Amino acid sequence: MTTVTEDAFLNGRITIKQHRRGYRFSIDAVILAAHACLRGGEAVVDLGTGCGVIPLILAYRSPGSRICGIEVQKELAEIARRNVNDNAMPDRIVILQQDIKLLTAGMVAGPVDLVVCNPPYRRPYSGRLNPDRQKAVARHEISATLADVVDSARRILKTSGRFVMIYPAERLADVIAQMRISRIEPKKLRSIHSDRYSGAKLVLVEGFKAVNPGMEILPPLFIYTRRGVYSKEVQKMFLP
Repeated sequence: MTTVTEDAFLNGRITIKQHRRGYRFSIDAVILAAHACLRGGEAVVDLGTGCGVIPLILAYRSPGSRICGIEVQKELAEIARRNVNDNAMPDRIVILQQDIKLLTAGMVAGPVDLVVCNPPYRRPYSGRLNPDRQKAVARHEISATLADVVDSARRILKTSGRFVMIYPAERLADVIAQMRISRIEPKKLRSIHSDRYSGAKLVLVEGFKAVNPGMEILPPLFIYTRRGVYSKEVQKMFLP
């Protein structure tokens, strides 16, 4: 039997169960959720939802939104549904076990206003493959490539709909190129640094479907202060 842990989040407003030994969400998911910028009543899809942490955060902060989490791995989809039910949000969040390569707008009652994703970021056969299947699929492009993720977002977004993703900075060129191939125009870019003395490790990219070009470069996000504690901006991301 898989051991599950339970953690309080947003000052105890929501609880999140995760497999102790399987894939566990990181601060990447928290940062992505904080940058989703939901408007009231929007329809949202989270591609590769894992334990459902991003839908839970978004649903708490924007009660009028309709959110769907997509997860290909059965065990993760099951625990995501459990988290949704335990947090009394089944009327706001739906979890689908589905391969994103086969995803259509009809499956998510779309087209939708917003797609978010913290996708697998390592190319196949690049580096050591984690022996844990959950971690391997979440981190390596095994079940879905970057192209699969961006094209899935294109299929389910309405015209001018938004796509927000977080990805390693070293693959920024791949992200921008793939977005443009899929007719999602990159409009906002923000670099994410461990602290103000280090180079960017991650980037947040927001694109809009079928709109005119023109990108805004936002101020960088620093995760930690020099003392090794979360910056004030990141601390706010953990608050209700």
